[in-house]
Amino acid sequence: MSAVDLTAQRAALDAHLRSLGRLLVAYSGGVDSAFLAFAAHEALGDEMLAVLADSPSLARVQLQDAVAFAQEQRIPLQVLETGEVTRSDYARNDAARCFYCKDELFTAMEELRQARGFHRVAYGVNRDDLSDFRPGQKAAAEHGVAAPLLQAGLTKADVRALARAAGLRVWDKPASPCLSSRIAYGLPVTPEALAQVERGEEALAALGFRQVRVRHHGELVRIEVAPGELPRALSPEMAARFTRIFKELGFTFVTLDLEGFRSGSLNALLPTAALTRSR
Repeated sequence: MSAVDLTAQRAALDAHLRSLGRLLVAYSGGVDSAFLAFAAHEALGDEMLAVLADSPSLARVQLQDAVAFAQEQRIPLQVLETGEVTRSDYARNDAARCFYCKDELFTAMEELRQARGFHRVAYGVNRDDLSDFRPGQKAAAEHGVAAPLLQAGLTKADVRALARAAGLRVWDKPASPCLSSRIAYGLPVTPEALAQVERGEEALAALGFRQVRVRHHGELVRIEVAPGELPRALSPEMAARFTRIFKELGFTFVTLDLEGFRSGSLNALLPTAALTRSR
């Protein structure tokens, strides 16, 4: 997309944000929600508030980075504890898990909206998200949550380009969904399993791998690294380090996925019927 087109879309986004009035923005620190919070703050000033949901499914490093970004940009922020992990319909970890997560979030944000006198709640879904399996979008629709990036017709690439043009350090930040998304469907989401995933990904980052996923399959862990990093991961020395790290975390079998990192790889294991049901 040309610079002229991006400028026009940014102007359309700003106009839409101003039309929403006092606004709560669901904020995770990823590029979409970070750019939306930044744009909302530029358009609305202190008439907006970014809301960061904190629970065991949010990695501490992601929490810290999200808070740091908001502070850097002087974006008003409230950290809100959510209890989705304690909900049985979430913890059973079927194909609708993300629905229950977003239902918990938007219920809490609606209560905050009413208590603080805000007009609307918004979240950072973009046009590309419509082609993926995302039950959370149904929860957003049921709660009447606004989607300003989608309203402006922005794709993920557009959001990154606009964030880069604005000088935001998160413009090329790798996607990092919640830790629960690493646990194979049908296995319960527990604080212990989430901690295994988080500690495993921290260890891989410490080894210098930039884009990773630790896929939890019970006794077996499936490690995904970016395709360009596979040669390094495939060395005998690295294999030995992976084995030691993950067996110390409690896994019996340690595997490296030869297809490399790909977003939503666990969704490929779901039957078509589950992908077409919203909950």
